[in-house]
Amino acid sequence: MKKIKTDLLVIGAGSGGLSVAAGAVQMGAKVVLLEDHKMGGDCLNYGCVPSKALIAAGKQAYTVRNGSKFGIADMEPQVDYAAAKDHVNNVIATIAPVDSEERFEGMGVTVIRERGRFTGKTTVQAGDTEISARRIVVSTGSSPFVPPIPGLENVPYLTNESLWDLRDLPEHLLIVGGGPIGIEMAQAHLRLGSKVTVIEGDKAMNKDDPELAAIVLDRMREEGMVIEENALAEEITGTAGNIEVKAKDGRIFKGSHLLMAVGRAANVNDLDLEKAGIEYSRRGIDVDASMKTSNKKVYAIGDVAGQLQFTHVAGYHAGVVIRSILFGLPSKAKQDHIPWATYTDPELAQVGLTEAQAREEYGDKAEVYRFPFHENDRAIAEGKTTGLIKVMVMKGRPVGASIVGASAGDLIGVWALAIANNMKMSQIAAMVAPYPTLGEVNKRAAGAYFSPRLFESDMVKKVVGFVQKFLP
Repeated sequence: MKKIKTDLLVIGAGSGGLSVAAGAVQMGAKVVLLEDHKMGGDCLNYGCVPSKALIAAGKQAYTVRNGSKFGIADMEPQVDYAAAKDHVNNVIATIAPVDSEERFEGMGVTVIRERGRFTGKTTVQAGDTEISARRIVVSTGSSPFVPPIPGLENVPYLTNESLWDLRDLPEHLLIVGGGPIGIEMAQAHLRLGSKVTVIEGDKAMNKDDPELAAIVLDRMREEGMVIEENALAEEITGTAGNIEVKAKDGRIFKGSHLLMAVGRAANVNDLDLEKAGIEYSRRGIDVDASMKTSNKKVYAIGDVAGQLQFTHVAGYHAGVVIRSILFGLPSKAKQDHIPWATYTDPELAQVGLTEAQAREEYGDKAEVYRFPFHENDRAIAEGKTTGLIKVMVMKGRPVGASIVGASAGDLIGVWALAIANNMKMSQIAAMVAPYPTLGEVNKRAAGAYFSPRLFESDMVKKVVGFVQKFLP
């Protein structure tokens, strides 16, 4: 057995693990990184990157079909699904060198392509190597959760991992799950030419503001998607090309392909966490605010920590633990400033409290201000007028923002910045946005906060009147 001693051991080379390894080694720590599958993890290989590439292909097909409002004849695109998947693979290949073993070895990280298993509180075995580390970071991510629906074990189905191997366009894609993954892939495939039925046991996009989610779902239905809500899958039967999903209420849905998109499960199996005294559940490894586990020498970050499951959250967690591990400084993770986005068309983004959450927490003291995209000149010029922004305000400071519309995922960044830094609405209103841009919706939402205070205030009018009497 080969033995290594190191300052830091990172288990898992996904977004969070790579960020920790890169940051630590460049600041002088000895780092060992374990990865038994693909460098870059789920985000690069199965999640964020390939899904956005396929969404882009679907958006291009939609643009070809819908050019008449700009004076360009509508045409039915000739979709080559296999070529669209080639585009996906090319995007992955272009980004992959940034996450590669060679790059990290070049930085000075010792990369071992084996799965790690704890053998003690600060020791891990990876293949024929035992690593002893002063601190350990578990960043093994998550995998598709496949529920034990009767019959599913006998039916061919896809997940967000196996979907990318499919080369022939599904004739009729059934998607069980109406969350972000299911809805994004539903719209991409619909635009590429598949019939699509989304089967959701509750309400589709039920973690988002319902008013804004309804705008997205209405657009999808207008495009021809079938979205069946309150349809809890009870039984799944069939063979390749002929699959049937039966809902608990008796509804039956038939299609050629099945995508299971009901959520994620933390990758905690086969780590032998018990040997390190680390507490965990199916949801993930238990951590405190500093991302420490029940074993104070071990941290868990990203999806495996059982919190918000987004790539940017894993990167944020990496920064939190680096501060603690390398400098011994107190560092805690928060969630109230973390944004997220669903990359449908229109996009849907959120940071902080939704309107319902703000009302629940602050009652009548919470203020909500809105601005519609159809009053934004850039949106009008580009025919992207579907959407609105809502900003939740408490004592002059934003506590949440919800945006549905073009580029919502980019626009939400202003509000994430404001909430992270406890900024005032006056600071957002003071921003000068270039004209004409969609970014003006943020400034106009801030302006909506001040408009009644300035233009509907009797006191302001009295002051102005008084000044005008004496101003030379």
